[in-house]
Amino acid sequence: MTHDTRQRAGQPLLGLRSAIVLLLGVLTGTGAGVLTYLGQRSLPAAALAAGAGFGAGVMFFHAIIG
Repeated sequence: MTHDTRQRAGQPLLGLRSAIVLLLGVLTGTGAGVLTYLGQRSLPAAALAAGAGFGAGVMFFHAIIG
């Protein structure tokens, strides 16, 4: 069985809902990282907070945007 992996012309790479959920996740992660860096002046802590914020944001917005 073969799968056609080519994208047809005019078709978006991501759906609108997925793009919005990921964008809001990125914004949440960025905000968490910036606030953590301003509070602790530690890049590793800010990176961990940004990653956790992104993951939590994506899960949260995926659940509420229907």
